[in-house]
Amino acid sequence: MASTSPVRRRARNALFGLLLGTTALTGFAVAQAVPDTAAPAVTLARAAPAAGFSELVKAVRPAVVTVVAAEVQGRAGMPNMGPGRERGAQSMGSGFIIDAAGFIVTNNHVVDGARRLSVKLDDGREMAARLVGRDPRTDIALLKIEAGAPLPFLRLGDSGRAEVGDWVVAMGNPFGLSGTVTTGIVSAIGRDIGAGPYDDFIQVDASINQGNSGGPLFAQDGTVIGVNTAIFSPSGGSVGIGFAVPSNMVTRVVAELRERGAVERGFLGVSTQPVDGALASALKLGATRGALVAGVERDGPAAKAGLRAGDVVTAVAGQAVRNPRDLARAVADQKPGTRAEMTVWREGAERKLTVEVASQPGAERARPGAETPDAPRIGVQLAPITPQARQALRLPEEAKGAVVQGVEPGSRAEQAGLRPGDVIVGVGQSGTDDPEAVVRALREANAGGAVALRILRDGRATFVAVPAAQA
Repeated sequence: MASTSPVRRRARNALFGLLLGTTALTGFAVAQAVPDTAAPAVTLARAAPAAGFSELVKAVRPAVVTVVAAEVQGRAGMPNMGPGRERGAQSMGSGFIIDAAGFIVTNNHVVDGARRLSVKLDDGREMAARLVGRDPRTDIALLKIEAGAPLPFLRLGDSGRAEVGDWVVAMGNPFGLSGTVTTGIVSAIGRDIGAGPYDDFIQVDASINQGNSGGPLFAQDGTVIGVNTAIFSPSGGSVGIGFAVPSNMVTRVVAELRERGAVERGFLGVSTQPVDGALASALKLGATRGALVAGVERDGPAAKAGLRAGDVVTAVAGQAVRNPRDLARAVADQKPGTRAEMTVWREGAERKLTVEVASQPGAERARPGAETPDAPRIGVQLAPITPQARQALRLPEEAKGAVVQGVEPGSRAEQAGLRPGDVIVGVGQSGTDDPEAVVRALREANAGGAVALRILRDGRATFVAVPAAQA
């Protein structure tokens, strides 16, 4: 076997890192040299302004803010986050105002685990911020400040119009340098970087660094077409590969956060995998398309609709499904309770199935300050172990219990060191099969006293002692 080159090893070892801030990109003009026998080269009209982007920057700057997260709870598994994310620390990211009343968009990872939030405006004012809601699956959060007067704000544009090569501009707070502007072009669209099932990032080559997370990515007309969120970097600094959540996704998520504090998505109850060439041939599909069903959750919506392991889903509600990511998006877009038609390839033939889409588990429990109903007050938000969670957390098939989806700042659970992604599999000496069983076991184990939880974390079993409630 040939040895891997140093360049390839460095690329392979590079990390996708979530940022605490935003970045900027600029415009472009293109002229292509052609042989004398071809038509003359054309200079595109969508060129960078000869005078630069100063007018755009002057117009948008007042609505770009710095987000300060104080007493941040430490988290694992967040590469390239830079210093200042340990317990008791303060970190800064970026954000932008989307409404004169003081609603502000930022990244979920900017505010996650913070006990106090504040916002610094461009005019120097600093004021407390309230978390309206957050959506970890798309890494978007919505804040609210009370300024006492209307604030300048930005308009979310149509990211669907963005094309590779378009100039873009961004502004943010890299390394604490507020108001920093960078420019570049759209390098790619629809990028999947492995952050989750809803990956659909805009890739840009503008300089994005620590502190840029949550800031706006602008089109040349001054509308926001993305929220800068992550970088690809072997060193932790910018190497010209950054990623922004597209504004069309942000618009949908923010609308739900503003209305109910959480995002409600459709749920199917399956685990899936891509169809490669060998599988397509074995299944007589004729093409590498669709999402192959690897498992079906018992009594879930898919099982009730008749979906089986080995089926290949090729369309949902008229939307073509090319891969598992397409399936996750198509189902998530369905309102819970909706009856949707699925096109399925089974045993060499196409079939139609109708599924009643359920609500994704944990959606309501993800609201700020929420806790599993009737649970003793230890300060956790629990969710069932779904096939998707089992796969994402790499849990063994026999693992039963509840996934810790959120930990309330200052709670007994936080004091014990519990964190999102932990899986509670037992309370004391008793095993637990699901969130309801965890709640019952906590109640029986002395709701106000100390309690030992058996958890799975990073594939290892351990006990965590939750302290007694203080008077």
